[in-house]
Amino acid sequence: MTFDALQTAAQARSLTILGGFHPVEADNAPAGAGTILMLGPDEPAFWPLFTTSPEYSDGTPDAMDRWSARVIGAWAAEIGAQALFPFGGPPYQPFFSWAVRTGRVHASPIRLLVHDHAGLMVSFRGALALADHIDLPKAPPNPCDACRTQPCRIACPVGAFDGDGYDVPACKTHILGPDTKACMSTGCAARRACPISEQFGRLPAQSEFHMKSFTNT
Repeated sequence: MTFDALQTAAQARSLTILGGFHPVEADNAPAGAGTILMLGPDEPAFWPLFTTSPEYSDGTPDAMDRWSARVIGAWAAEIGAQALFPFGGPPYQPFFSWAVRTGRVHASPIRLLVHDHAGLMVSFRGALALADHIDLPKAPPNPCDACRTQPCRIACPVGAFDGDGYDVPACKTHILGPDTKACMSTGCAARRACPISEQFGRLPAQSEFHMKSFTNT
């Protein structure tokens, strides 16, 4: 298996490989794993595929998590890998630290994770743990290093991100109230302000789906 072949297989499932790494003991990866590949939605193809799935239409909670478990789980079984997910705990897999280990995901100025291609819209549907040591592409630079204006810092209408933490109550109060920046229907204003996010292609309907899930937690 090669990285390119695995990426082609991911995209056939409307997923993409957001990065990978070769785990060491401190990563708390499954025993025998030679490579961990982090998987996220391949935008904008992901949403149209997901909305035709049985999970989306069956009225049962956690539709996207259940879709991810089915699709990624079946793919893992096909190639002799282990499927790992950021949900289903506790205990939870350390997806935050694994994401940073790829070298393609970084802490942004507002502390949310940022990806070289997905920007602040980066999200993970799962990961594959493979026994093989897969050669990985070189990680590009942190996109925030070249972002002089850092619009994410000032985009939130209630200042929920101060660079040190996230004021969840203030965020929810806004999006459930006047919502002056249409965060509920188009996605978090701070995430959308990222120049990389603007080019990513996530559809507003998908952002609305996530925001509604967020307000229900």
